[in-house]
Amino acid sequence: MDYNINFPHLHIFLKSVGKTIEINNFAIAYYGIVIVCGMLAGIALACFIAKKTGQNPDDYYDLAIYAIVFSVIGARLYYVAFRWDLYKNNPLEILNIRNGGLGIYGGVIVAMITTFVFAKVKKLSFPLLCDTAGLGLILGQAIGRWGNFFNREAFGGYTNNLFAMQLPINAVRSSDLTQKMLDNTVTVNDVVYVQVHPTFLYESVWNLCLLVLLLLFFKHKKFDGQVFTLYLLGYGVGRFWIESLRTDQLIIPVINYPISMALAATLSVVAILINIYMMWIRPSRKNKEA
Repeated sequence: MDYNINFPHLHIFLKSVGKTIEINNFAIAYYGIVIVCGMLAGIALACFIAKKTGQNPDDYYDLAIYAIVFSVIGARLYYVAFRWDLYKNNPLEILNIRNGGLGIYGGVIVAMITTFVFAKVKKLSFPLLCDTAGLGLILGQAIGRWGNFFNREAFGGYTNNLFAMQLPINAVRSSDLTQKMLDNTVTVNDVVYVQVHPTFLYESVWNLCLLVLLLLFFKHKKFDGQVFTLYLLGYGVGRFWIESLRTDQLIIPVINYPISMALAATLSVVAILINIYMMWIRPSRKNKEA
C-alpha cells in the first residue's frame, strides 16, 4: 500500500504518512493520538477560561472525565447506527475505533446531556458550563479533525482547487470513492491517486476561526449560554457546507438525506431562536410585567 499524501497546487508532497506508530511492537494509531491531544487541549482551555472567569477549574476536570467517556461512546454509536452496513457482518469491529468512525454530533449531543446531569448534581449553572466547556470542545474538534488526515477518511469529492489533496486510491475505502473521482485519477510514479477536497482541513480551520471569535466575544455575552449557542450556530453553518462536499455522509433512512446536514441546520435555527428569545422577547416580557 502507498502512504503518500500530496497537495500538488500547494507544492506539498508528504511521503510515507503512516497510520500508526510502533512502540515495543505495539501499534498506536495516530488517529487516537490526535484525538487524545485534542481532548487534553480542550480541557486545558476550559480550565483556563474557568479560572479567568472566577469559576472552579476542578469542576471542569471532573466534568471532562464523564463527558469524554460518554461522548466517545455516543460518537461511536452515532456513527455505527448510520453505517451499520460496515459492521453488521463483524459486530466486534464496533469496538475498534483506531481506524476511525466517530460521529461528532453524537459526541456533542451526549456531552450536552452529560453536562446537564453534572450541573444538576453539582448544583452549577448549566448554561455557564456550556459556555466554558464549549470553547474547549471546539478546540478539541479543530485538533481532532487531523485524525481523519492520518486515516485518509472524511474527505470530499473531486476538486482541482488550490487545496486539492491527492490520496493513493489503494489507501482509501472503496465505498468513499465516487465515479467523478475515478474519472479524474492522477498517476504519479506509477501510483494512482484520487484528488479530493481536504474537508478535515476546511473544518479544522473553520473551527479555529470560530474559536477566536468566541474567545473575543466571551466578555461581551449578554446571557449565560450565549457563547455556546453561537458555537452551535457557527459550527452548524460551517458543517452544513463542509458536509455537503463529503462522500462518506451518514444518511437518514427513508428520506435519504445526510444526518449531519439536517442536524447542522436544526441546531443553527435553534441557536438563532434562543438568542432572539433571550435578547428581545424575554426582556420585553419582563418590562411589561414590571
